[in-house]
Amino acid sequence: MKKLVFLGIVALTIVACGGNADEKKDAAPAATADQKETAGANPSYDPKRGEGKFSNVQISPALDASKAEAGNKIYTVKCSACHKTTDEKLVGPGWKGVTARHTAEWIMNFATNPDVMIDKDPKAQAMLEICLVRMPNQNLSDDDARNIYEFMRKNDGVK
Repeated sequence: MKKLVFLGIVALTIVACGGNADEKKDAAPAATADQKETAGANPSYDPKRGEGKFSNVQISPALDASKAEAGNKIYTVKCSACHKTTDEKLVGPGWKGVTARHTAEWIMNFATNPDVMIDKDPKAQAMLEICLVRMPNQNLSDDDARNIYEFMRKNDGVK
């Protein structure tokens, strides 16, 4: 009986997820001339720019302890459920070494605008393939993002 119920659920799932292939073909928008010229590349995307408002974050060589402490509080409330401060993956990637792997601008843009970054940024898309869960928008302010970045720097050993 359990096998029959299971097979019924699988069959319903296949039917529900399937669709008419012709409908899917018709739903795709026609490629523009620009899209045809670039052969799949996104000409409006600059991978060094990131996707957001942060383009030139000034970082002091020395750690700002007050910002790091504020970042720790934000991490505890909004980030720790999915991220560890080690290199171990939880839901999202671990934070150990993150400031060496990504620029301050990239981290702050991703923290404040994850949806657009995941849609357009190759690094964010690669992380999504590994983690399989989109980072939710935590509605961080610019100051929150800066404080979290400073906490990440402290976690990475900056003094």
